Amino acid sequence: MRGWIKSTPLYYKLDSVTKSVTVMYDNLDFKLRKSDGVNVDFLGETPCYFNVTGEHTFVDGTVITGNLDGYKIAVREDGVNITGGSLCKFYLGDNFQTLGRGDTQRAIEKLSDTLHLHVDKATVTRIDLAQNFIMRQPVENYFNHLGELKYYKRSPMIPEGALYYFNHKNTIIFYDKVREQKAKGKIIPELYENRNVLRYETRYLQRLPSTFNVERVTGGLLYNEAFYIGIMKRWKETYKTIRKINDVSLNLQAMRTKQELYKMGILSLIERVGGQVQMIEQINEAQKKGVLSKKQAYDLRQAVNDACNIKDGLTVSNDAITELDKKVRNAVKYYR
Repeated sequence: MRGWIKSTPLYYKLDSVTKSVTVMYDNLDFKLRKSDGVNVDFLGETPCYFNVTGEHTFVDGTVITGNLDGYKIAVREDGVNITGGSLCKFYLGDNFQTLGRGDTQRAIEKLSDTLHLHVDKATVTRIDLAQNFIMRQPVENYFNHLGELKYYKRSPMIPEGALYYFNHKNTIIFYDKVREQKAKGKIIPELYENRNVLRYETRYLQRLPSTFNVERVTGGLLYNEAFYIGIMKRWKETYKTIRKINDVSLNLQAMRTKQELYKMGILSLIERVGGQVQMIEQINEAQKKGVLSKKQAYDLRQAVNDACNIKDGLTVSNDAITELDKKVRNAVKYYR
């Protein structure tokens, strides 16, 4: 079957550094058009290679839809969209496993062979990067120590066991992977049964070329070494920019000035209301109700953050965040 496709070499020679990267591609959306340099009768040929579920006629032409191992396929005369699926699940059967750079290339080649298309030439319109971490504590314990992220809206969804960060282009999620799988009725791999599995995932949903400073993100670019290393670094650096929330330690011996006494008073109040996140949420709620002006709310949030960021013994690192810091760092430790 592979003889029909003239593509890049089947395998990259992976060195020990590349093999050590454990962050993986998960959901990937592809868009392939005739303008991408492919000579395919999309409506005549491509539906032969996936499970067709519908055919619809619109003013601008016919669309044939269906699915392929978790992917949704939509075919028009000028091209095909391959969306809504996990490349990791497509290739490995589930997304608890790790899909590294070499496996990404082989997975795209498998998708190409299955559909008889050059998916390596397709434009990528969505990229999800993720990794699952087995943690010591319940997953929700880590959420309260992950604070604000500049240019993102922080949105806890505790009943679902998730913490979201949104902006107009991207989404960042921390969630309980085992809970998610159970809610979907999926089988939990034995390694992860009865474990605390925290998944850290970044989703790039808009303007991928400007995000990654390239003319076009293609299927083949995903396993290009330089691009792969760069996107893994970005995943790590995004986590690092999230404000981490320390525990409060009311250490009287650390006080030297009136300013430190004032900050200790703020820390005491923060501790009483349940932590930095809860304090910020109360300030935000007061602003929404009109109790505080925008300027007043900003000043109070700044005072809370300044008090929690001091390094003179009034706050101490939390064990949960120290553990998660190490897990993320080790996931790409060869690409600091």
